[in-house]
Amino acid sequence: MREENETRADIRALIRGSDATERVMERVAFGSVLLVCLVSGASANPHSVCKSCDPQPANCKSYQCITNCSVSKVCPSPDDVCAAVWWRENGVVTVETMCHDPIQPLYGVTLDDFSSSDCVLTVRYVNGSNLRLCACTGHECNERMLLNKPDNDTKLVILHTSETKGGFRLPQLCMFCDIESTACNATGVCESSCNITSICENPDEVCVSAWKRNEGNAIIETVCHNPAFPFHGQYLTDYNNTVCLMRQVKDMEDFYICSCNQEECNDRLFFTDVSSPPGDYKKNLPPVLLVSLLPGLIAVVVLLSAFYCFYAVRQQGLTAPKTKGIDSETCAIIMSDDDRSDSSSANANSLNHNTELLPIQLDAIVGKGRFAEVYRAKLKQGATDESFQMVAVKIFPYEEYASWKTEWEIFSDTELRHENVLQFLTAEDRKAERRYWLITAYHERGNLQEFLTQHVIGWDELCRLGRSLARGVAHLHADRTPCGRTKAPIVHRDLKSANVLVKADLSCCLCDFGLSLRLDNSMTPEELANSGQVGTARYMAPEVLESRMDLENIESFKQADVYSMALVLWEITSRCSAIGDVREYEPPFGKLKDHLCVESMKDDVIRDRLRPEIPASWSNHTGVQLLSSSIEECWDHDPEARLTAQCIVERFSEISSAVISPVSSDNKSTQDSGNDEK
Repeated sequence: MREENETRADIRALIRGSDATERVMERVAFGSVLLVCLVSGASANPHSVCKSCDPQPANCKSYQCITNCSVSKVCPSPDDVCAAVWWRENGVVTVETMCHDPIQPLYGVTLDDFSSSDCVLTVRYVNGSNLRLCACTGHECNERMLLNKPDNDTKLVILHTSETKGGFRLPQLCMFCDIESTACNATGVCESSCNITSICENPDEVCVSAWKRNEGNAIIETVCHNPAFPFHGQYLTDYNNTVCLMRQVKDMEDFYICSCNQEECNDRLFFTDVSSPPGDYKKNLPPVLLVSLLPGLIAVVVLLSAFYCFYAVRQQGLTAPKTKGIDSETCAIIMSDDDRSDSSSANANSLNHNTELLPIQLDAIVGKGRFAEVYRAKLKQGATDESFQMVAVKIFPYEEYASWKTEWEIFSDTELRHENVLQFLTAEDRKAERRYWLITAYHERGNLQEFLTQHVIGWDELCRLGRSLARGVAHLHADRTPCGRTKAPIVHRDLKSANVLVKADLSCCLCDFGLSLRLDNSMTPEELANSGQVGTARYMAPEVLESRMDLENIESFKQADVYSMALVLWEITSRCSAIGDVREYEPPFGKLKDHLCVESMKDDVIRDRLRPEIPASWSNHTGVQLLSSSIEECWDHDPEARLTAQCIVERFSEISSAVISPVSSDNKSTQDSGNDEK
């Protein structure tokens, strides 16, 4: 306190020379901010003071909102301005306030107008979300946000923080211009010329538009209206629509009305022929016939496609050896896999565009990665809580939009469906929670790493796990489906036992496609180079560790996947009882250290050519010995020398047919012994 008093005395001595500086001294006594400025030299461009709070509910009225933020912050840079981000979810208005450098993008958007003292929100569509952003210059100017810039002759009712108690819930945001002339002639789709957005005052109000002719001139009316009361003498019956579908008022030729319950939905007006008199039913006959015949046409197309696939695969089976290519049952297995999977959904391979999110209740967290967390969840199937289906929900924070989008786009490829690839149900943008969801089938046994840690497997289980793993990778890499349809090859780029799930029948399915890449022959080496060095260091191929991929050849990406797959096959084999003494589970290069980095892996894998140990005991079993040789070929230092995933699938078929299972061998030995005794 003594030092502060001395500092104040020094300041008074410096500024006691004139009347002007005495007036400045009086202001210093009233605010610590100016005191700090004087001590530091009184910058000519003082730092802004802005509201700065994390997302929280706000209160809105007419065309303005007041944040409930109680924190004021001196911006760190003199160039910073005050900014706000506004969005609504299920009627709840949420606002985030902050200091912001206008040169830098805010939520991916560069703010153009920040010189005004009013924070006027502008609509931007960011990552599939409807956000409103604003920036302004002035003391705490981001405390109040305007949905529209008011006209000079518009009286602005100022809201105060005392009026904002709790979260404000508004049912709709509508275009509100009352009556305006228009060039719309009541056909097709028309845009209203209204440029004013308003928050409806009554929570029960919806968006309404009317089109009519007045003395030969067409006019459009855009308002908020409570559907419980008549509008121009007409009760609104379609106010739950998401679009404004214009309907002709009975007995009035030039009068149309529409209502809807979606943000600014009364801006676009859709005119149809639904009000045609009964005598004009023939005009609507073709669409009715089309709708009636459509299900039958779809069924015929599906049947013809299935027959073609069966015929093509059967012909392939007749002309090719059984051990080469794809067996004749694969197509039918893959096409019917959705019906027999652990979970299923009519919304598979699509983003959930419904206004209502799926009724999912999160149960427990079952996994956590670099970009997301995975939950076991219950998808309700009926009106009661007892009727549900177990699903897996992968939840990404808003900051990991790119990872969510990549994985969703990979899953959205309908040709990706395969029994050894995790079944995708749907994706959701949970705006209220600021989270992105991927909803998939749930597999109780967990990932392969956890399964191998807890279980010792037999030879048959090794073959089932290993072959299904290779089939999944081969399907990703293939440029055609088992049915012969064209498919874009995909590389996983992060293959490891933690990214492989174990199904109920002890087969594998691949998951976690956040780093995956869809290979296109039109991609340039520059585009491929931009994909970067990705993956888990322990499982990276030598050429990936060294960043020397052959970008002229897209096969090089597949070869890197095969190297990683070989390490996973080694993990599976190391836990097989057929090798004799089974050790505790350890990951590849487990003796080195727990968390390997790229630089340390370079020394071991590239300089020393180190690979996981294959003990001598593995040669005691014919099948394991043959599989070990294939594993060594797959992790060869030269990418061109590695086998393909499809070749490993065929190797498993050959090994399985060449090796007699230990149980059968024991039975045969017992039988031979009995014959000798006789």
